[in-house]
Amino acid sequence: MPPPLQAQRLLLSHRRLPSSHRRRFTAVSSLPSAPAKTVAAGQAPSSILSIRESLLSGERTAAEITADYLSRLRRTEPSVRSFIHVADAAAEREAEELDRRIATEGQDAVGPLAGVLVGVKDNLCTANMPSTGGSRILDGYRPAYDATAVRRLREAGAIVVGKTNLDEFGMGSTTEGSGFQVTTNPWDDSRVPGGSSGGSASAVSARQCVVSLGSDTGGSVRQPASFCGVVGLKPTYGRVSRFGLMAYASSLDVVGCFGSSVVDTATILSVIAGHDKMDSTSSSHDVSDYKSELVPLDLLESKPLNGMRIGIIQETLGEGVETGVISSIKDAASHLEQLGSVVEEVSLPSFSLGLPAYYILALSEASSNLSRYDGIVYRYGRQVSASDLNELYGGSRANGLGHEVKMRILMGTYALSAGYYDAYYKRAQQVRTLVKESFKEALERYDILVSPAAPSAAYKIGEKINDPLAMYAGDIMTVNVNLAGLPALVVPCGFVEGGSTGLPVGLQMIGSPFSEGNLLRLGHIFEQTLQNYSFVPPLLAES
Repeated sequence: MPPPLQAQRLLLSHRRLPSSHRRRFTAVSSLPSAPAKTVAAGQAPSSILSIRESLLSGERTAAEITADYLSRLRRTEPSVRSFIHVADAAAEREAEELDRRIATEGQDAVGPLAGVLVGVKDNLCTANMPSTGGSRILDGYRPAYDATAVRRLREAGAIVVGKTNLDEFGMGSTTEGSGFQVTTNPWDDSRVPGGSSGGSASAVSARQCVVSLGSDTGGSVRQPASFCGVVGLKPTYGRVSRFGLMAYASSLDVVGCFGSSVVDTATILSVIAGHDKMDSTSSSHDVSDYKSELVPLDLLESKPLNGMRIGIIQETLGEGVETGVISSIKDAASHLEQLGSVVEEVSLPSFSLGLPAYYILALSEASSNLSRYDGIVYRYGRQVSASDLNELYGGSRANGLGHEVKMRILMGTYALSAGYYDAYYKRAQQVRTLVKESFKEALERYDILVSPAAPSAAYKIGEKINDPLAMYAGDIMTVNVNLAGLPALVVPCGFVEGGSTGLPVGLQMIGSPFSEGNLLRLGHIFEQTLQNYSFVPPLLAES
């Protein structure tokens, strides 16, 4: 019989509960929070729109814009360490070529992302550029092709400035698990930026690039977005092609994006979304021009959310969630009510079971996906000379893979092994179905569900590295969305005490499949009307 692991007990003890309990939301303003940052309400600036206008008007050249970003990157990178590889020379060449094209062929010759510098998470393949997945086992690997999302950005005129740091193969929540370096949080360089897409989030927060790509298997876009005070979008499963994304858990992996505003995030999604013949799981669902659907502040009605029903997930505001985070989320919910929506608490009975089910499924898939890095054929992975199989694996996998990845491979292999499959993997799949049903029922009553993106703000580097269970528990807010394949948007909504100026908190908005447009519209209204906050890290304010 399997040992009595906590995950198994949680899964085996599940039973169907009565239909979700609902109650009217009441804001609690007495909980402690950080002092507000004073700024007038107004449309959050779109860096992409600003760059395009300055390019086409002749006010600035692509070379000048690129030089500004590269200067900031060089100045901040020694402390932030967002990038594993910076392609500064290539970026300068592409910017100069763009200027020549505008001069000779006119404005119509450039794409919608002309001159926009993009950071790409290093588990997305980029031609003629290192793609390591944050792992030493792929050190020096250069793919011959771009991932579909990267190719579409390039075709739209974007300039890839470099590859951002991550937890090895996306397995982590702090970016401390990288095989190369530890990325820091621009709000406080003694704290983590989140993970696994911590490099992509910190790069946008520090304005080292305009926007960035990440991947989200269990919250790897949304949690770093919350920690770094930026906008992060996890699309519906299948909305964006996974071709060229190094597989962690194939039924959960999604390519997502970061921006300093909802407008920029919407613009990127419109470019990278859509069916791809290279990915059989990509959807042929129509892709909107998400940016054009966003309503600017001066055209908003006094109650722009009138008639919208929003459910705040009750299980995300209880034990284990910092009081400052709860206060920020409830203040955000109160703001949504002031905009005309009806906000009620809603219970998702299977919510707490998502975490153990997620880790069983994700690790099981990882144990299969990562078997390709065997060191035998130099397709990818470290190749060594050996006289027998043990020596071969010792020189390749044992030396090339980090501790966390090895542990997850072993746990996943155990869950799939003979005699344990039904107790773990099969049971977790059954719980996954319950999670999907729970979300479906809730989203039939509510237009949007909201919750914190993480139970805390960014914590200290090293604080949880020796306590993997505590680190895994931090994913409780996000993994259920991946199990259900739903889209979710994180927007900054407030601050808690910490660092020199406070630490940002993100509000997670969850929608029905392929409702990214609705999420972006709501996030844009929220972002424009939120008063008394400015999400610019002290790293930039000082410079």
